[in-house]
Amino acid sequence: MRIQLRPDRDIRVSKVKTGKISSLILRNKSGLQEEPGILWIHGGGYFLGMKEMVYMSRAAELVRKYGAVVVSPGYRLAWRAPYPAAAKDCYQALLYLKAHARELGVREDQIMVGGESAGGGLAAAVCMMARDRGDVSVAFQMPLYPMLSNVDTESSGDNHGRIWNTRRNHIGWRMYLRKAAKQEVPPYAAPAWQTDYSQLPPAYTFVGDGEPFYTETMNYIQRLREAGVPAQCDVYHTDMHAFDMLQPDSESGRQAGKRFEEQYLYAAAHYFAAQPSLQDDRRRNVPI
Repeated sequence: MRIQLRPDRDIRVSKVKTGKISSLILRNKSGLQEEPGILWIHGGGYFLGMKEMVYMSRAAELVRKYGAVVVSPGYRLAWRAPYPAAAKDCYQALLYLKAHARELGVREDQIMVGGESAGGGLAAAVCMMARDRGDVSVAFQMPLYPMLSNVDTESSGDNHGRIWNTRRNHIGWRMYLRKAAKQEVPPYAAPAWQTDYSQLPPAYTFVGDGEPFYTETMNYIQRLREAGVPAQCDVYHTDMHAFDMLQPDSESGRQAGKRFEEQYLYAAAHYFAAQPSLQDDRRRNVPI
């Protein structure tokens, strides 16, 4: 996989309006049908990044190799609008994916959510929103090395890892939460505060053992398992955050990519979630 911010010749890209923002739709040029649809959310500590980062993400490989359809939302960054703006934007993009599944060639019962870093945190939050609101069912989640906790953990406190560290982590959370940080932080803002992990989608992730998000990633997977949710995490020996994107040709980068694709293919073969009908009484008016 090459580091790039533009699509290659195997991927067809279009722009759409999803709620208040613009999102990218990535499809295989072969025009495959009945494939999983994936909401893929870019990282950047909640205050950096852009939707075009999807071209250098793991998700692009799923489009290129396996025909997945990916929606990449250009959510509002924290310097422009703090929580809950990004969470709302991503959830609206998920609703767009559900509503347009058939015309996009997506299986309605295989809508997935993923992302890296802050995008992984937003992916976890969106899955919690979807479960609580009951208006879209998510079949599988892939929150890679997710940014989940606004308080220091064993690995995020006094961390001097490459790319991301304690100082940058504090900046990101301070910008994202702002006034919300002075109150009880909800799990939609920082998913590590979630207390009910039941009925969340099966999950796969990976993380470096020396990077800031190691502890919160492992805790997230453990809590899913304790709630009876299938969840797996691979750990790589590195202190480089987002090593798979920044050093894709390294041994750990290649292995992470291989394992990620294996887990995606397993999910595509085994995990399905029928969409609720408009009359489904599980639908609740849960504020975001």
